[in-house]
Amino acid sequence: MRNRFDEQLDLLNQKLVAMGHMCEKIIILAADSFFEGQTQTDKIAEIGKEINDYEREIESICMKLLLQQQPIARDLRQISSALKMITDMKRIGNQAENIVELAQNLDSTYAENYASIGKMAEATIRMVKLSIEAFVKKDLEKAKDAKQYDDIIDEFFCIIKNSLIQIISENPSSGEYAIDVLMIAKYFERIGDHATNIAGWVEFSMTGLHTSKR
Repeated sequence: MRNRFDEQLDLLNQKLVAMGHMCEKIIILAADSFFEGQTQTDKIAEIGKEINDYEREIESICMKLLLQQQPIARDLRQISSALKMITDMKRIGNQAENIVELAQNLDSTYAENYASIGKMAEATIRMVKLSIEAFVKKDLEKAKDAKQYDDIIDEFFCIIKNSLIQIISENPSSGEYAIDVLMIAKYFERIGDHATNIAGWVEFSMTGLHTSKR
């Protein structure tokens, strides 16, 4: 019975890793849509669907583990953490799609002025990657490393916000463009918050303690 349970836990880990990779891909495409005008709407929609499919598959695996097996406390924390993590990963996908939608209306020739957004994207990708790795490898240090990126992302958001305020003050006609860019930066910040939550659920699965961002 335990062997079957462990096999299902391994499958759960594999699906979480795959879903995490999809989140990484969609963040990269979202960043490309801002900087290079490569919206790739069909590709974004395809990856978004895959993320949603993984969410349903993982939910199904978790329910089977809970209903058909008798998980001990540690296993129960791992299963409940997985259920929480996929909610954050789905929201990451949704926010990446929102970035792409906004980026379609921007003049990409101005995007080079916002290298900070590129660094925000890199940090969020790194956070997601570290968080998933930490979950699968049961590595508390990786989870802590992932959470450290959150302050970096918040700092970049403040830099971008202040820069956009300056741009609007100098050229009021750029207000609409600046607001769209600010929203894109905000979505990247929210992605970072969700990645922080994922790392928090990794910590919970191992220690029973969790801190999250709303």
